[in-house]
Amino acid sequence: MKAGLSREKILDAALDYIDAHGLPALSMRKLGAALGVEAMSLYRHVPNKDALLDGLVDRVMETAFGNLGEPTGDDWTAWLRDFAHALRAALLAHPGVLPLAATRPVNSPDALRMSERWLAAMRAAGLPLGRALDVVNVIATFTIGHTLAEAGQTPGHEGTEPDLDQRSGELDPAEFPNLVEVIRTRAGLDFDSRFTQAVDILIAGYAALGRG
Repeated sequence: MKAGLSREKILDAALDYIDAHGLPALSMRKLGAALGVEAMSLYRHVPNKDALLDGLVDRVMETAFGNLGEPTGDDWTAWLRDFAHALRAALLAHPGVLPLAATRPVNSPDALRMSERWLAAMRAAGLPLGRALDVVNVIATFTIGHTLAEAGQTPGHEGTEPDLDQRSGELDPAEFPNLVEVIRTRAGLDFDSRFTQAVDILIAGYAALGRG
């Protein structure tokens, strides 16, 4: 086994690989080659490919939330806003993980302990347990979906369908005046402002429900 090989190094190498080549290209053999070891050496740290894929999601979540902390006092809304922006930034840094983040549960022991701390802090702030879990899940789900749309094409999944800008020459202004104006002015195409506004609206809606 190569000296210094660890689960964390394997996961980081896998993240680098899918950032460069896309998720479909990832295999234990190719990952071992990238690390300069035989694929069998990897199984001492990740028992199978499913464990590797789960670990990739965990690793990105660690990056997103490692310094987030828990809600303090009654101000769970500010914490939840930070949660959403931290998750989006981590996913944009590793867009190849987006399909995994959207489909694989995050339930490692560390993730479960982190979730337990969040829920305890939100309940201490006065939120009922079910609502606390709902709002975290809604914000996480929205963030993953929005970021997937923002990334457009994840590495290894490049499609052939043109986006709106690429079709601009085909649009008749008489038939599509609003879409032509969108392309010209970029109105409604700012992902940063759209994300920030939508997160604020979602959080405000939950906050308006009160503590009942």
